[in-house]
Amino acid sequence: MFPGEIDVPPATYLEQLGTIFTRFATQDSGNISYGVQTADSRYFVKTAGDPTDPQAFLDFDGRVTLLRNTVELAHSVNHPALPTLHAVIESPAGPVLVYDWRDGDLLGPARDRFKALPSQEILTALNTLYDLHAALDAAGWVEGDFYHSSMLYDFTMQRLTVIDLDSYHRGPFVNTMGRMFGSSRYMAPEEHVLGAPIDTQTTAYVMARTAQIFLTTPPDPLQAVLTQATTTRFPTYQAFHDAWLTASSTIGDNLANRST
Repeated sequence: MFPGEIDVPPATYLEQLGTIFTRFATQDSGNISYGVQTADSRYFVKTAGDPTDPQAFLDFDGRVTLLRNTVELAHSVNHPALPTLHAVIESPAGPVLVYDWRDGDLLGPARDRFKALPSQEILTALNTLYDLHAALDAAGWVEGDFYHSSMLYDFTMQRLTVIDLDSYHRGPFVNTMGRMFGSSRYMAPEEHVLGAPIDTQTTAYVMARTAQIFLTTPPDPLQAVLTQATTTRFPTYQAFHDAWLTASSTIGDNLANRST
């Protein structure tokens, strides 16, 4: 259905493909994304934006590099929390990424509504998030720039979707920025330190911080796991995830590992 290459701007092609029903152009990076309705489907389409945009935080080449990185991630991990990537279309404005459309609210603006959900529902969403990161970790990916706007939650379907993982890295790496991209509420200490190693311990820390932000009062066994992940630390993400699953199993079947 989708061509491998187009010779017109992405928006022009998408208007030919169907109806653009929403446009997202507020990202600091300079990316521009669209919701597109065709005759039988809805798609989320992400682009590198205007190559001449002087206001973007990243230059055009940097935006293209991150989009190609997220394509690699999408091809390496298949998980229900990740929207399906249907096509990568080359255009005069860089790659055009065509994903499934997922309904939901960003968990930045919807944070208070999400936190007010029953604890079991929040824990189910966290289990989905942690299961996804177990798959990413197994494929060699390390967290980068993950925060509330990386998550959509469909309150009707009770489904978590994870998006915008453009800044994840293959394998451990060294912090060459000092203060890295991200929200300080979620970031591990090493994400603020020039020359610090960033690895699976970092992923575990950020995932634990996510639970601490969204769970008002975690059950004691889970709180112990979250505290360790953000203080003395687990040696790997897998160790953190295993400890989380073990703690979940001790507080009843309703808090055991579940994923949507």
